[in-house]
Amino acid sequence: MLARRVLADSGVDDRVHAVLARAGRTWHARYHGERRVTCGFFKVGRIALSAFNRHTFHPHRGVTLSSRKKSITRRRRLEVDDVLVVKKSRLRTAISGTVVGNFMEWFDFGIYGYLAVTLTVVFTSDAPGGLGLLLTLFGFAISFLVRPLGGFILGPLGDRIGRQRVLFLTMTMMAIATGLIGLLPTSDLLGLWAIVPLYFLKMVQGFSTGGEYAGATTYVSEFSPDRSRGYWSSFLDVGSYVGFAAGASTVALTTWIVEGISGPDAMTDYGWRIPFLVAIPLGAVAIWFRLRIPETPAFEAEEHDGRAADGSDPLGRLGILGIFRHHWRVILIGIALVSATNTAGYALTSYMPTYLETEVGVSNLMAAVATVPVLIVMSACLPLIGKLSDRIGRKPVYGIAVVSTIVLMVPAFTIMQIGQEWAVMLALAMVAIPVAFYVAIAASALPALFPTASRFGAMAIAYNLAVSLFGGTTPLFSQALIDLTGNTYMPAFYIMFFAALGGIAMLSMKETAKRPLMGSFPTVETRAEAKELVAEQDENELLDTGTMPLDIILPVKEGTTDAASLGDADPEAEASGKHPEPV
Repeated sequence: MLARRVLADSGVDDRVHAVLARAGRTWHARYHGERRVTCGFFKVGRIALSAFNRHTFHPHRGVTLSSRKKSITRRRRLEVDDVLVVKKSRLRTAISGTVVGNFMEWFDFGIYGYLAVTLTVVFTSDAPGGLGLLLTLFGFAISFLVRPLGGFILGPLGDRIGRQRVLFLTMTMMAIATGLIGLLPTSDLLGLWAIVPLYFLKMVQGFSTGGEYAGATTYVSEFSPDRSRGYWSSFLDVGSYVGFAAGASTVALTTWIVEGISGPDAMTDYGWRIPFLVAIPLGAVAIWFRLRIPETPAFEAEEHDGRAADGSDPLGRLGILGIFRHHWRVILIGIALVSATNTAGYALTSYMPTYLETEVGVSNLMAAVATVPVLIVMSACLPLIGKLSDRIGRKPVYGIAVVSTIVLMVPAFTIMQIGQEWAVMLALAMVAIPVAFYVAIAASALPALFPTASRFGAMAIAYNLAVSLFGGTTPLFSQALIDLTGNTYMPAFYIMFFAALGGIAMLSMKETAKRPLMGSFPTVETRAEAKELVAEQDENELLDTGTMPLDIILPVKEGTTDAASLGDADPEAEASGKHPEPV
């Protein structure tokens, strides 16, 4: 009521009331960065008019006063020079540099997943019964159990030193670890101890991957224009699944060649090493690409934002505890969505070769070859689904993924039991449908849940906790559930359970399509688009300037310790755009 009386007395028209209703009715003054008091529009007239001239009201970011710093912080309007204009040529360079890293990550997953049965003979030949396969699958799971550690370290590091530097580090570690697996001694030399160095290298891979996907998704989402973020970000997972298909194809081709030359035992004798050694030159190429990519414009702009260093600010740069304290609800949403995505995704990729070989009874070669055409077709569809999400939103696409998972999983596993080639291909295609809708929007929807200053760290925490506990352990848990119950449909039920949790989380998430990333300026493709955006900023419901780094800092008179000094700033100067330099 006080705000309305102030506005009525100052003669401001009804547009102000609409702005207030949308953006908040209170400002917060902070003394010494500690005590907060709500100060409704105590400076009648001048403050109200000044606020209207800025057209920005945000309950957490109105006026900041510090007698120690001798300055106050005000909000200004969005200007054309604030908008980030990313040329398509620069965008393509950035996307290609991240895609090649994800290609390498999933190339290794493809190799390990499709060689799981072979590696059981190589590294755990002395293990009793079916324990050997579980020990081999545990090597896959252990890399995911280490991922949160990598995320907790590399994520906040990427928020401090930059996305590009951390992505270069993760790519280097992953390429070296993958190549070294091809040089390991086998159980013929070390017995069951041969599995230990394999576990160590899988842990190195897991640590690096803890920063890889979170960093890559953060990178592509920050580089992509707001109106087409779904389309451009989807190429990241195109690289993922093409990389997996390449790994599977490498295994299949190696199997065909070496068994043709040396007989049926060739893969366990020496052939298993070849796919891992192929990763060495591929890794060198990927590292070269990572050296060429630039830093994201959003991170560079955030470096100059004084708010970023405020560890008590939800939009500032936070440590691990700060991220949990301020963003725990969104982290839970992210964990549920990632779990739904990756239980289905890893079942299709990493576990399916083992399932087809051990439960359906198809040959090793058929198990390796079957998913390749399915993954290639699915990868080609991801940009189309990403573009669809730019039109209808991320939440409807997640809804399609959830519903199709619940409807298709049991029929798919039923058809798979027939065991013939056509049945296997059809069943895999049915599993791939919901996976495509999940992964096509993961890189655009998930990073948008978090503010720029802490996006890498928060994304790393949410993504890696979910993948480690639920997604990456899908092969292990699925096989263990089958062994425990004797029911070959347990993987389908496992996937459906997490799809239901993902559906609940989807209903709770905010729609982020066509909107600037939280804590960042808008990103567009042309300067003409930037001018149009700035001109329509008051009417554009998709534009929330309250989270953008639009603070200006004004000096406070010597000895001033209360909010009355807020009237010393000249609102007319602010309205004219003549802002003082930051102190």
